[in-house]
Amino acid sequence: MAQPSAGCQFSPWTDPDEKPLIQFQSVTKSFGSFVAIDDLSLDIFEREFFALLGPSGCGKTTMMRMLAGFEAPSSGTIRLAGDDIGPVPPNKRAVNMMFQSYALFPHLSVWENIAFGLRREGMAKHLLVDRVEEMLRLTRLEKFARRKPHQISGGQRQRVALARSLAKAPKLLLLDEPLGALDKKLRQDTQFELMDIQEKTGTTFVIVTHDQEEAMTVASRVAVMDEGRLIQVDTPDRIYEAPNSVYVADFIGDVNIVQGRADLQGDRVHINWAEGQPPIIGTSNHNFSQDQSVHFAIRPEKISIWSDRPETSDETANIVPGQIIDIAYLGNISTYHVELPNGQMLKAQTANTHRIARRKFTWDDTVWLSWSATGGILLEG
Repeated sequence: MAQPSAGCQFSPWTDPDEKPLIQFQSVTKSFGSFVAIDDLSLDIFEREFFALLGPSGCGKTTMMRMLAGFEAPSSGTIRLAGDDIGPVPPNKRAVNMMFQSYALFPHLSVWENIAFGLRREGMAKHLLVDRVEEMLRLTRLEKFARRKPHQISGGQRQRVALARSLAKAPKLLLLDEPLGALDKKLRQDTQFELMDIQEKTGTTFVIVTHDQEEAMTVASRVAVMDEGRLIQVDTPDRIYEAPNSVYVADFIGDVNIVQGRADLQGDRVHINWAEGQPPIIGTSNHNFSQDQSVHFAIRPEKISIWSDRPETSDETANIVPGQIIDIAYLGNISTYHVELPNGQMLKAQTANTHRIARRKFTWDDTVWLSWSATGGILLEG
């Protein structure tokens, strides 16, 4: 998770005295009868690396285009550093946008691509040279300065586009699926480079992505969107461990979801989920009512898999038998798809910490799954 400096707790959104850099205030954006953004309010703070995450058509790109000035809100106000930016044209905003295509000039060198916007602003030559050289150092492109875009790699072109976007020292940098053209390994490496550059410059970054892993890696906070609305805005660990809805739990990462009815038992909730099966035991800070319809969400890595029935303990408050139907080997982990007696399928993950000659579990094995009472989360049905 991105933070502006190592070892410090960066959470301006928890400080009531901190003024947001960006404010969406009851913003709606319609295209004819289609509502792309629906009465949305959101604060983003200075030095944040903020991610807008959601499926295609959820409204995240529309939000970014309104910040950039390419679209105007149908109603509501967008403020930057306290000022309403609605009347301000795109080229007059202290905002830069980096596109997925990078939009580099093929006939210009890396150096000249970075200098282009500064020349158009009429920056003095000695200041321009210093600024371009600073950007080259920041993005580790010094030795590629005289090359043309086609003479460097995709990852290097991405860094040229980033350097050009940062050269004008914007208050806000918008990144529209900036790593989508890179292969997976390069994308992962570049995510950490982006975080490092954002930390060094102190610029506020807002990234639009449909890649959950990318958002969870780079962002200080993530906004999960659906149909023009914010479903949950929180830190990556809270989004993953404490989703506020079935939608967020299901959208972020891998998850098992079991539907049942709540039976309140003191500080624990028993979920009656299948006839003839013992209830799932869970805990919740939410006040559920007796016999309320609920969803129990648990991540595969929270579930242990056993060849023999384990002893009951705090860590094995829930124990169910099943049969392995499928196995996905992903190198560092293995995911087991286990069918329970009522036909419900659960996924359990194990870390592959040792080199193994053969699997401990294989297809069609009868196994036991277990998890603690606090391993999952209860969500309203």
